[in-house]
Amino acid sequence: MAFQVGQRWISDSESDQGLGTVTAVEGRFVSIVFTATGDMRQYAIKEAPLTRVVFAKDDLVPSHEGWLLRVEQVIESNGVFTYEGKRVDTQEHVALKEVMIDHFIKFNKPQDRLLNGQVDRLDWFRLRKASLAHQYQQQKSHLTGLSGGRVSLIPHQLYIADEVGSRFAPRVLLADEVGLGKTIEAGLIIHQQLVTGRAQRVLVIVPDSLTHQWLVEMLRRFNLAFSIFDESRCQESDQENPFSEEQLVLVNLDFIANNAQWYESIIAEQWDLMVVDEAHHLAWQPEAASIEYLCIEQLAQTIPGVLLLTATPDQLGHQGHFARLKLLDPDRFYDYPTFVEEESHYAEVAAVANAVLARQSLNEAQSNLLTNLLSAKDCELYAASLIADEATQLDAQNKILDQLLDRHGTGRILFRNSRNTIKGFPKRLLHATSLAMPEQYQESINNLFADKAQDEFVASKRFGLLHTPESLYDLESANADWTKIDPRVNYLIELLQQLDKEKLLVICAHAQTAIALEEALRVKEGIRSAVFHEGLSIFERDKAAAYFAQEEDSAQVLLCSEIGSEGRNFQFAHHMVLFDLPTNPDLLEQRIGRLDRIGQKQTINIHVPYFEHSSQALLFNWYQQSLQAFEHTCITGRTVYEKYHKQFTELVVNQDFDGQAAQSFIEQCHQYHLTIKKDLESGRDKLLELNSSGRGKAQALVEEIATIDNDTALPTFMFQVFDVFGVGQDDKSDNAIALQPTEHMLSAQFPCLPEDGTTVTFSRDTALACEDYQLLTWDHPMVTGAMDLVLSDDVGNASIGLLKNPALPAGTFFIECIFTLGATAPAALQLGRYLPTTPIRVLVDKSGNNLADKVPESVLDKQLTPVKKQVALQLVKALKAAVIPLVTKAEAHAEAMTGEIKATAQQAMEEALSQEVSRLKALAEINPSVRQEEIDFIEQKQASLVHYIAKSQLNFEAIRLIVVTE
Repeated sequence: MAFQVGQRWISDSESDQGLGTVTAVEGRFVSIVFTATGDMRQYAIKEAPLTRVVFAKDDLVPSHEGWLLRVEQVIESNGVFTYEGKRVDTQEHVALKEVMIDHFIKFNKPQDRLLNGQVDRLDWFRLRKASLAHQYQQQKSHLTGLSGGRVSLIPHQLYIADEVGSRFAPRVLLADEVGLGKTIEAGLIIHQQLVTGRAQRVLVIVPDSLTHQWLVEMLRRFNLAFSIFDESRCQESDQENPFSEEQLVLVNLDFIANNAQWYESIIAEQWDLMVVDEAHHLAWQPEAASIEYLCIEQLAQTIPGVLLLTATPDQLGHQGHFARLKLLDPDRFYDYPTFVEEESHYAEVAAVANAVLARQSLNEAQSNLLTNLLSAKDCELYAASLIADEATQLDAQNKILDQLLDRHGTGRILFRNSRNTIKGFPKRLLHATSLAMPEQYQESINNLFADKAQDEFVASKRFGLLHTPESLYDLESANADWTKIDPRVNYLIELLQQLDKEKLLVICAHAQTAIALEEALRVKEGIRSAVFHEGLSIFERDKAAAYFAQEEDSAQVLLCSEIGSEGRNFQFAHHMVLFDLPTNPDLLEQRIGRLDRIGQKQTINIHVPYFEHSSQALLFNWYQQSLQAFEHTCITGRTVYEKYHKQFTELVVNQDFDGQAAQSFIEQCHQYHLTIKKDLESGRDKLLELNSSGRGKAQALVEEIATIDNDTALPTFMFQVFDVFGVGQDDKSDNAIALQPTEHMLSAQFPCLPEDGTTVTFSRDTALACEDYQLLTWDHPMVTGAMDLVLSDDVGNASIGLLKNPALPAGTFFIECIFTLGATAPAALQLGRYLPTTPIRVLVDKSGNNLADKVPESVLDKQLTPVKKQVALQLVKALKAAVIPLVTKAEAHAEAMTGEIKATAQQAMEEALSQEVSRLKALAEINPSVRQEEIDFIEQKQASLVHYIAKSQLNFEAIRLIVVTE
């Protein structure tokens, strides 16, 4: 069509510009003004990427004044159209010149784009279909929010996260032993609550020392960008309440306890979930509570969901344990004596559970108890099952255990796993080496003792340097190089040579020690090493960790300061050197915990060089002989240290490192250790541990997620996305892909793709080993963002394909339409679990018959070939009159299918929620930890979902014209 001034055209490449008007045709060029944006474009007439906008009879055309014209007649004059018909609002007969059509009109409806020749490539259409299919699968999956973390698939962690994360406003105490992953569990719960819409705003409160660890863990493992709020951040805010700026907020406990102004600002905000780490720091006694406890108590009264984390729920006092449960449910845990009385019966229930677990006959007392707890019928069924076949025994066992675990004890509010119940930890093997103290070090120590009175000496900062004599030597001899006199340096070099290419993690107390060691190894032996300390930026730490983690051209040794024992996972290594020893037993366990983790397949070799006849030797003997802390997890260490640390200090001051007094001290600590350990073991609530570990349910979750991990659907989909959107891709050798923005990307802002690019992997193992790689899962914001990018725009919603099929005459055509049935509902209702946005495919022939069931889309996609732009425009022009009524018939076919889909969704929702309400009501009669708010929420949710399912609507998503060719 020739260009004429006054015609309306739309840009094929910039459809968001709205309608353009031809303002000049000069020689080989045409000028177009897009009034909606104010932009002007000049195109070469021969290659102009423009489509002429032409309306037909019965079309609705918007005028620039806001009213609609229903077209009855189209009049052309000198290539410019005038549309005549009636106004929809007044029924007045009017004429509308095309230059007066609304400038802001967009052709984003599939049929409008097709009929105006704005068609996309076939691969764009396939991407849109794939996005709809995957969106459907993810919305209805019960694993949404659970499978997306960069975490190992540890059964008990996934079970707790699934059990707690699926609740409305969960209020629980996570109390797993050290090394079992409470932070991971909390992160999984937070992630699931956010992804599923149960929570929008989360407040995390941690000790100051853990603030950055939490920030990094939440971002690296769960792609959750928390914001740290401190005094400077609050002061810099221009908001009336600075905490209103962010959805995910991280603060330290001291900050809120010591700043009344900012505490009031926090409590004035609406939060959905509060997480408090190291909750045992919340001191409480019946007669008085600490300011920290009172702050958290007040917040817990206003925030619906509360997670408390502590590895020592009962070690710091049974009353304190009660106080933390009181924070979660003050109505139930209102009186300490009542709590003690109730708790005294847990052991009886646990004894019955253990007998059932072992499939043993119950004695009279156990049978009576089981009858009282459940029913006489349940007891009889269990007794009868013991003489039946294996399957009947297993079924009866599971039924009884499920009811006991669900209805009795603190299982709904408290989760605690121990290494007694969780398997999968590696063996620890100690390699200790005593070395002679260098004379220079001894001289520095002697000088320190000579310079200070005892009280002043113990209070000084230098006292702590006795355990790290190289630091003390540095202070006294500023120009000396301690690595030249310290035998631990040669010890380290020899160990690395013995290990050949095996990885070695070295942890020492101070950053300067790690830096000096790296230089010494490099200069003396040319050993490839990386250093990791608090003076580096997060990016630099990631780079060092990645250099250590990679398999080729990597560092053999990573030298960490104490920060290296916080939060990082280096379990691909099996050897570690404790270059010095901390006085805090928890720090020692944290250090070893970098390698000793669930999932570690190899024995952990712990190498400890120490100076004989020194405070290092005393520390080593205390850890090894009193606590057995190197080769076993020590849950008593902190308590023993707090009782005996004054005696330890006196021995160090008196330089009695291996005399009679030292031996007596070590024996006393050992006996106290055994006493505490025995008390803890006898006080174990085995019913609680059974519930916390999840039994077979936990393993089933692992297997489901592993199946998804091994499926190729996600990589296939994302490679489609990268290709269509023009994202640069380079394969790397370790199951990873380097992504870079390009100049030709379809969208300038591709989700989670920084300007300098990023590296992604679909392999969980690779992502765990290389923490600077992004692990792409269905929950990852790059994946969900890509789907949103496709489905929120018109990408691929209109296309044309040519079909070569000898069985069909040339010129035959079909219309393939994709519809979705869905509704917009509050995210917390999780409508998608029952009625996900459901794709409906219709394939009509020229007679309007639906052939979708007879012609699979996968077969059709393989047979279609693309069509050039000019040919596409000719086909649209030739078939436009025939296509319009077929679209109407396709919509009728789709509409006819919606009734069954709605009925199925309604039935599934009613069955699931009615069953859950009945279960919770039955539980509430026996176990008071079931809150009425949970039951009310589910009943309200059920009523709301009935409304939203009934109001669901059909949406036209995409159309493809298929024409048979020779």
